[in-house]
Amino acid sequence: MSPAALVFVGTVVLMAVLIWWLRRPPTSPTQTGVPLVVYCAAGLKPPIEEIARQYQQQYGVAVQLQYGGSQTLLAALEVARRGDLYLPGDDSFIQLARDKGLVAETIPLARMQVILAVARGNPKKIHRLEDLRTLPVTLAQASPEATAVGRLTRQALEKAGCWEAVAARTRVFKPTVNDVANDLKLGTVDAGFIFDALLAQYPELEAVPVPELEGCTATVMVGVLTSSQQPTAALRFARYLAARDRGTPILAKHGYRATGGDPWSETPELTLYAGAMLRPAIEKTIQEFEQREGVKVNRIYNGCGILVAQMRAGQRPDAYFACDKSFLTMVADLFAEGEDISSNPIIILVPKGNPKGIRELRDLGRPGLRVGVAHEQQSTLGALTRTLLQKHGLYDLIRPNVKVESATGDFLVNQLRAGSLDAVIVYVSNGALVSQETVSLPIPLPEAFAIQPYAVGKEARYPQLATRLHERIRAAESRQRFIDLGFGWRLGPNPVEPKMPPPPPPPP
Repeated sequence: MSPAALVFVGTVVLMAVLIWWLRRPPTSPTQTGVPLVVYCAAGLKPPIEEIARQYQQQYGVAVQLQYGGSQTLLAALEVARRGDLYLPGDDSFIQLARDKGLVAETIPLARMQVILAVARGNPKKIHRLEDLRTLPVTLAQASPEATAVGRLTRQALEKAGCWEAVAARTRVFKPTVNDVANDLKLGTVDAGFIFDALLAQYPELEAVPVPELEGCTATVMVGVLTSSQQPTAALRFARYLAARDRGTPILAKHGYRATGGDPWSETPELTLYAGAMLRPAIEKTIQEFEQREGVKVNRIYNGCGILVAQMRAGQRPDAYFACDKSFLTMVADLFAEGEDISSNPIIILVPKGNPKGIRELRDLGRPGLRVGVAHEQQSTLGALTRTLLQKHGLYDLIRPNVKVESATGDFLVNQLRAGSLDAVIVYVSNGALVSQETVSLPIPLPEAFAIQPYAVGKEARYPQLATRLHERIRAAESRQRFIDLGFGWRLGPNPVEPKMPPPPPPPP
């Protein structure tokens, strides 16, 4: 039987065993609950076993580890749709799992480099890829169809134009990278492609520098499976795996270039600064995030002028969701690059029936009107309103009618509903919340528009957690909440324009 056929048969058998294992009745719960089930690439076994053992000793949570090739595990998971965490040898398999709807959250753990390995001392004097074709040596590889290292090796050698020649000289393709390392250790082959992290586990081996493999790296990520019945417990263990003071030192000890995650905390707390107008759009999403992750998000909603002043005075939130890009620019040195999430037009809001017959901005300057605007220094809305009115020569006309200024649009809306004001300048989203009692009038000018970016703080205590909150805000459920409130959506191949109110009917 050919080597390829042997790999295929072995993979089929392993898949059958995995599917049986996945579909069997759950293990009896431990005294603290149902064990976490983790499907782990075979090459990661030593550090993950040690971390899982330490976690169980510390918290009494049983962790069951099932090993195999990354692709084999993925195929089995696709059939069985059971388990808690997937930990393949490369993030390409995480992306495949995402595309198949198998993985929700992901957390990076480490990086690995593909190397050409030989027995220590290099007895066959292999110094370059060409030697694999010209010298009387035997070669082993991990299967490109079943493993991360095999896939990456093939990609690198195809790019170098030598894959076919090297594949032809390969004696055996193995179902896992550990099998290749074991063959090298036993001396049944002279050379093999493995990850550099395995050198710490196999002191009998050494690496041969090969220029064609430079940059051939794998990013190890753990993914929470959508099939998990205990996602909060799964996420907590995933955070432990990545924690710079828990899992990271163990990964580094075993030869992995750990990325260094957040510091460990059973219940970490994030501080989010957000413009007040974003609260209706994100509050439920944040509540869901807290419940699923088992964390606390301290929300500080206010006018962005006030929030910026607090940050300039020394306060450092983990993340900032600004009402407009201009108010992130003011504190850009405190944050990583932001991402534009949504947009929100500025409108005129009047009572139901529009009793004062207001049609456009200029009408707000009519004598006797009581107008409410946002505070120019304390809020994004106020700053944008001032710029809008000044550019179109309306500031001095309307300013005498301004009776109320506020850091937030919500306060202005409440004053309008109470009858204290005749009109207010607010966001579309403010009007959407009181559409039964008010009329929204469009302001068809390019300056009447705000774009909302999200950014993670450079000094964030939990940057990975803050990034996952960002991902949650980007998700489909969150997107729909923004759109329902009249926001535009800036992300993805099909952005959505904000829901503009219709123009007022012509006067009689």
